[in-house]
Amino acid sequence: MTRNMGVIDRIIRVVLALVVALLYFAGLITGTAALILGIVAAILIVTSALGFCPLYVPLGINTCKK
Repeated sequence: MTRNMGVIDRIIRVVLALVVALLYFAGLITGTAALILGIVAAILIVTSALGFCPLYVPLGINTCKK
C-alpha cells in the first residue's frame, strides 16, 4: 500500500471531518444525514492517517510529492 495522498490533501480531509463533527455536536445535523456524514468523516480520518485513498487507485490520482 503506497501512499498516494499529499500533505495538503490530508489536511483538507481532517478539516472536513472536524467540520462534520462540529455540525453534529452543535445539533445542526441529525438523523440519517448525521449518520451518513459521520461515516464519511470517519473514512476521511482513516484515509488521512494512512496517507492512502483506495478511490485514487482506479482513478489514477496521486497527490503525494515524489
